[in-house]
Amino acid sequence: MKSMTGYGRGSISGDDFTVSVDLKTVNNRFLDIHLRVGAELSSLEPAIKRRINSRLSRGRVDVTISLERTAQVAYELNRPLIAGYISALREMQREFDIEGVLDINVLARIPGALQPARNGIDERIVAAIEQAVDQGLDELEKMRQQEGEALRAELRERLQKIEALVPTIEQSAAGLAEAYRLRLQKRIGELLNRAGQLVEIDPARLAQEVAYLADRSDVSEEMVRLRSHLSQFQEALDAPGETGKMLDFLLQELNREANTTLSKSTDLAIKEAGLAIKAEVEKLREQVQNVE
Repeated sequence: MKSMTGYGRGSISGDDFTVSVDLKTVNNRFLDIHLRVGAELSSLEPAIKRRINSRLSRGRVDVTISLERTAQVAYELNRPLIAGYISALREMQREFDIEGVLDINVLARIPGALQPARNGIDERIVAAIEQAVDQGLDELEKMRQQEGEALRAELRERLQKIEALVPTIEQSAAGLAEAYRLRLQKRIGELLNRAGQLVEIDPARLAQEVAYLADRSDVSEEMVRLRSHLSQFQEALDAPGETGKMLDFLLQELNREANTTLSKSTDLAIKEAGLAIKAEVEKLREQVQNVE
């Protein structure tokens, strides 16, 4: 099991350059890669995304790649930009009759007027970027694995709490029929005494009513399905590969069975246990959102 939260970094240096890669991941339903690279590396974006896609399956991935030239940097003039700026200034002088001379310091401060010379991306730099990305992914996956193990332990602990509540519901449900019979018999007796009537209660009719009430509040099927979902959840915790979506589905089913149990029974012990199960399921769901 792996968490979707993690961080990794890779760095490779050549004779005249240094490549740095930072990767950060958070939870997301699908794999969503956000790549930030300079214009010089934009042509490599598809290949970099394919490399990341081959290692990760879910989560939002923020990737920052920087290339630093360590040799002396030559600059190029952005001639169209400078020419347009000068032309606009001269037109301003003519139109508004403004005196003054052009200052090279002003021109040099125009954003984009001076740009590092594009020496091209050779095979050495491409190989270094690939190595740095792999380094970052290795570190990222190691952290995600560690986070995943911690998540697995917490999920298993909460699952055990739910498993401990199931016998409470089953034991309380087993005595519901007798409780309904006594309650119904007592209620009928109170009503007859209040009316001053002496009527013998038909045992068959009473048993029929008790059976009807017991059937309406029977939660045995819900408990069977609940135990089945708990068993599947345990298996999914130990399964290799991507398990987050399966765990999320099983939690929906656990919550459904808890809701049905609560709607069927009026017994206080069953309701308390059902509400406790729902509370644990909600806590499990918060954690499962971060499982790959």
